[in-house]
Amino acid sequence: MNIVMLLYPRLTQLDLTGPFEVFTRLPNVKITLAAKNLEPVTDSGGLRLLSTHILADAPQADILFVPGGPGQLELMDDPETLDFLRTQAASARYVTSVCTGSLVLAAAGLLTGYRATCHWMSLEQLSLFGCTATAERVVVDRNRVTGGGVTSGIDFALHLAEMLFGREQAERTQLSMEYDPAPPFGSGHPSSADAAMVADMRARAAVFQEKRRQAATAAAQRLRSAMP
Repeated sequence: MNIVMLLYPRLTQLDLTGPFEVFTRLPNVKITLAAKNLEPVTDSGGLRLLSTHILADAPQADILFVPGGPGQLELMDDPETLDFLRTQAASARYVTSVCTGSLVLAAAGLLTGYRATCHWMSLEQLSLFGCTATAERVVVDRNRVTGGGVTSGIDFALHLAEMLFGREQAERTQLSMEYDPAPPFGSGHPSSADAAMVADMRARAAVFQEKRRQAATAAAQRLRSAMP
C-alpha cells in the first residue's frame, strides 16, 4: 500500500510526523515523501525534512496525504502542486489531510461537495470551496478523510488505520505508541478553552489569518473560473 505524503516549505511538521509515526507501524505500507525537489524542506519552526521523491516520480498513491502549515498559502496558487494532487487523487483509494492541508485539497477542487475539517481558526474558509465545514476532530466523507488542527493528526491516522486494517490493528498501533493523551489543561479547543483566551488568540493571529482568508478566496475564485 503506497502512502504518498506531500512535503513543502513552511509546513507544520507535526501535521506530517504525527500521521507518519502511525503509518510506519502498519503492515505492508510504503511511505513516499513527495516534494517539488530533493532539497531539504524547512518546516515553519525550522526543522529540516528530506523528501524521497520529486512530485513527477512519486508512485501512484493508495493514500494521498497533505499536511497543513503557513506554507499552505502559496500552495493554493501553485499549479504544479495542485495538478499533482488532482492526478494522484483520481486513482487514490483515500484522499486525506490534516489541519490546513484541507484548504490545499479544496483549492485543487478535491473537497467540493464533501464534509471536511480544518484547524479551528481557518475552518470557515472551507465553505469558500463548496465544502461543508465540520467542527470535528476527524471527518470521514466517502473516501475523503480530514483531521483538525495539528495534534489531531494522530487521531486521524488511527481512524484511517482502522478503516484499512480493522480495529484490532489500529488498537495495537495505538498501544505500541503509548498514545494515551492526558493533557494538563482543558484549553486544547475553543469549545473548552476560556473565551477570553480564544478571543486573544484570534486577535493575535488576525493579520496572518486575513492573508490566509485572502489566499483562500482567490484560490476559490480560480477554481470556479476553471469549472465548465
